[in-house]
Amino acid sequence: MRKLQITPPKPVRTALQILQDAGYEAYIVGGCVRDALRGAEPNDWDCTTNAKPDAICRCFRDYHVIETGLQHGTVTVVIDHMPIEITTYRIDGVYADHRRPDTVTFTDSLTDDLARRDFTINAMAYHPREGLIDPFHGEADLQKKRIACVGIPQNRFDEDGLRILRGMRFAAVLNFEIDEATAEAIHRQKGLLKHISAERIDVELTKLLCGVGVERVLQDYADVLFEILPELQPMYQFDQRNPHHDYDVYTHTLKTIAACPKEPILRWAALLHDSGKPHTFTEDERGGHFYGHAKISAEIAARALKAMKCDRKRYVTVMTLVQKHDVVMNGTEKQIKRIVRQIGEAETELLLLLHKADVTAQAEHHREQRIAESEQFLEILQTLREQNACMSIKKLAVNGDDMKAIGVPQGQQIGILLNALLDAVMDGTLPNQREQLLAAAEKMC
Repeated sequence: MRKLQITPPKPVRTALQILQDAGYEAYIVGGCVRDALRGAEPNDWDCTTNAKPDAICRCFRDYHVIETGLQHGTVTVVIDHMPIEITTYRIDGVYADHRRPDTVTFTDSLTDDLARRDFTINAMAYHPREGLIDPFHGEADLQKKRIACVGIPQNRFDEDGLRILRGMRFAAVLNFEIDEATAEAIHRQKGLLKHISAERIDVELTKLLCGVGVERVLQDYADVLFEILPELQPMYQFDQRNPHHDYDVYTHTLKTIAACPKEPILRWAALLHDSGKPHTFTEDERGGHFYGHAKISAEIAARALKAMKCDRKRYVTVMTLVQKHDVVMNGTEKQIKRIVRQIGEAETELLLLLHKADVTAQAEHHREQRIAESEQFLEILQTLREQNACMSIKKLAVNGDDMKAIGVPQGQQIGILLNALLDAVMDGTLPNQREQLLAAAEKMC
């Protein structure tokens, strides 16, 4: 136990005080302690206590109490509009399904409760008066930037196979190393992930992909990624034999991910963008080629995203980016406008960011030049935005009702005419001005 200062928000301090005034022990615990020790702002403040669930409910009878986790000893109390999870000290029973304990036993021992947690950096408790409670040396592991299981790694992963991916996620997000015994168990027990739902895996993998250390972690634990997404294994150490590439397909992919902004859709697109390359490889005197690989990559991406049961928005946008990532960019304003028209303004920005990351991970001899070109593409898009350039039918100064008013038949003809007007505006042969567009439309009828 060591004295240090963590100042929880007032509602959390209130919760601790109420439990203590009723004669119970109470501490903040887990991730909030870890993050506070790192100097980061915790996302959630969880508490633990030796009060049983019914006693917790009595203590907070004057507050809104949510009893959804009672069977596992968890009660959510809302204080000043802030939800606070309060969990009774517990010992977990057997994890028959490698996901959740069959039973839990309440205990009066804080150390026993901390012993059931996954990693040492998550197995610390704190009270403003008592200081840090750290029986498993989590603070030392924080200082050493190390992820280590509490106790025997094999036991922790047997209990919940998702912890394998959580350990990798923490290593990527915090940019920590995984200790040797924990790493060995991750490789040895990766098959436990087959017991975990796709939704839980997707959450962890998405956070991992957005971590600062993603390249290193997915290089060191490629076998775990392929356990989850076997479609990606052919990329591993696949020599591109191409003068534009210094790296094999998998390494290029990881470097592309790391070069992207930490945006989930963008990093998923980077993960999948070249997955079709091994299936389209041909070679001639000029080296290796991957003609049509974007189409195959999109087919693989569709299977991978569906396997993860990701949301519709991510699915649609990632598919668009993978399908379009190999478009040859000529750096003209006209081309950028055309891309915006095809896929949308926000999606075009993501595509250009993916393009920049992609060239960042290519051959060193032309990397600097291609990065500069990519930045110019982004500047063109930004200029078009600032000019409020007309790049879609909805930005035309006329609409379908205007077409009807000049006698254009309803239906497909209106769409054809509006698209023709948009072509003229984007080509610069017509200004986006109502009167001139109407005059041009009447001539086209």
